Amino acid sequence: MQDLTSQTSAPGAGSLTGMLVPVLVLIAGASIAFVLFPYDLAFLTRIVIMMILVLSFDLILGYAGIATLGHAAMYGCGAYAAGLVSVHLSPDPLVGLAVGALAGAAISWASGLVLLRTHGMTLIMISIAITMMLQEAASKARWLTGGADGLPGISVSPLLGFFEFDFVGQVAFIYSVCVLIAVFVFCRLFAGSPFGLGLKGIRESASRMRAIGTPVYRRKVTVYVIAGGIAGIAGALAAQITGLVGIEVFNFSLSADVMVMLILGGAGRLYGALVGTLIFMSVHHVAASIDPFNWLFVIGIMLLLVVFVLPSGLTSLPGRVALLFRRGM
Repeated sequence: MQDLTSQTSAPGAGSLTGMLVPVLVLIAGASIAFVLFPYDLAFLTRIVIMMILVLSFDLILGYAGIATLGHAAMYGCGAYAAGLVSVHLSPDPLVGLAVGALAGAAISWASGLVLLRTHGMTLIMISIAITMMLQEAASKARWLTGGADGLPGISVSPLLGFFEFDFVGQVAFIYSVCVLIAVFVFCRLFAGSPFGLGLKGIRESASRMRAIGTPVYRRKVTVYVIAGGIAGIAGALAAQITGLVGIEVFNFSLSADVMVMLILGGAGRLYGALVGTLIFMSVHHVAASIDPFNWLFVIGIMLLLVVFVLPSGLTSLPGRVALLFRRGM
């Protein structure tokens, strides 16, 4: 429990400064990227969307200790829900975001009631099975989803009625960054709340938390639903910006990539989700452009180095360096 105590008592965890600094860093980083890479905004927007998805996964793995490989289920449901709403009901992007969040939360609640009564390998296998079932359902329901050809005709109206989505992707990038900041602030407040601290206790020792009267199962289901809603938002963003949703949104590889990104950055910190996603996506982009067939070799080496040298993720590197420096003194 010592590790839990050290994390929960981190200076500035719940202060205004502790909230303001990371938000300013996000805004500064996004602004620099916007200026330096004006013709790569589509790729940068994909990075931002994946950051939102990995943040949602950090809530259930990093804070609650729930390991699954079915996170693509919530992302895919959010994408399809936003796409269908855009095609048949309303092209308003904010309406699509809300519907995507509801769809992600709904599938999380329905599956979480079963999933979270299990643990370990059983939980992982059932989560994969649920995602595969959803992918098969989307493939067969061609009349609704377009099947393997994808759901076409997705369009969005100008954001807030004024900002029309342009071909270059400037509005889409700014829109995605604003959503990322809102999600990060929410996750930061949630993680620092008594509920979030209770999740850390469950992660460290669920039996102890049960002994003091904590409703462990109910809290796990709650955070699973919240994380599913955020994953649904990421899926909705992807559908709105790309204008197409295909059954690949339920691919197992997406869930695996999300876990790798979080492990690279460091679980249970929120910053780790951002850093891990940025590094993974950047390395993937560069390595795949050099060798489209063997780029996973580079990711594998990088992951092995992090697991063996920095098991707490890359965000633990400054602390490790400072500790070595103090010992040297």
